[in-house]
Amino acid sequence: KYEGELTVKRDQEDDEKLQKGIDFAKEKGVIDPNYKPEPYVSIDVLGKTPDQVADTILEKVGDGTVIVLVGLSGTGKGTTVAKLRQKLEKTGKQVVTWSNGNIFRSVTLLAATWCEQNCGGDEFDKDEALTKDNIQNFMSMLKFEKQNDKYDTHIDGLGFDFHVSQVQNTELKQPKVSKNIPTVAEFTQGEVILFAAQAVEQMGRDGLVVLLEGREQTVNYVRTPHRFNLILSDESLIGKRR
Repeated sequence: KYEGELTVKRDQEDDEKLQKGIDFAKEKGVIDPNYKPEPYVSIDVLGKTPDQVADTILEKVGDGTVIVLVGLSGTGKGTTVAKLRQKLEKTGKQVVTWSNGNIFRSVTLLAATWCEQNCGGDEFDKDEALTKDNIQNFMSMLKFEKQNDKYDTHIDGLGFDFHVSQVQNTELKQPKVSKNIPTVAEFTQGEVILFAAQAVEQMGRDGLVVLLEGREQTVNYVRTPHRFNLILSDESLIGKRR
């Protein structure tokens, strides 16, 4: 019971922080305040194996190219995405899983580096670094492109010129990135969401199947009719799984 309540509470706190970032993006005019996502189909995972959950989703999706999954921690989103990938690849489809995490890390790397070059001192100054103009400038340094038949995000600016896949475990894991991500994420939520939505649409148009797992507040902004919310009608199982 204790573990379950802790997990649900942590999820609620995360949702509140994300919503704060979304509201800020709406105020700035980055996100359309009247935007409405397509409805979600709820799937109760109680008593179902990940294989069964994945099969239920695939039955409803048909030939869909973008599949969105949300749900509380402990409902098996990550496992379900892995199963979906397995099953889709067996049918010969090219599958990509998308996460916003590396995009937030890329923006944070640019913001922290800008601060080092312009603010003097080692401390990250959010008021100086995260102005509206600066954020627009940082986002313009990120390009989503296809290279050697694979999609990747290109970071080009402030002395950097590399692809995210090359540096996701090095440059993007530096302390100056890790410690400043929460701050940067709050200020750049809208910009990153729009970047992700465009990237996912681009891959979908190219015939790839994109699996997108995350929080409703962020994945809502990717256009697709294939949205699924994994729920557990017995929430005590979340604690038991932990």
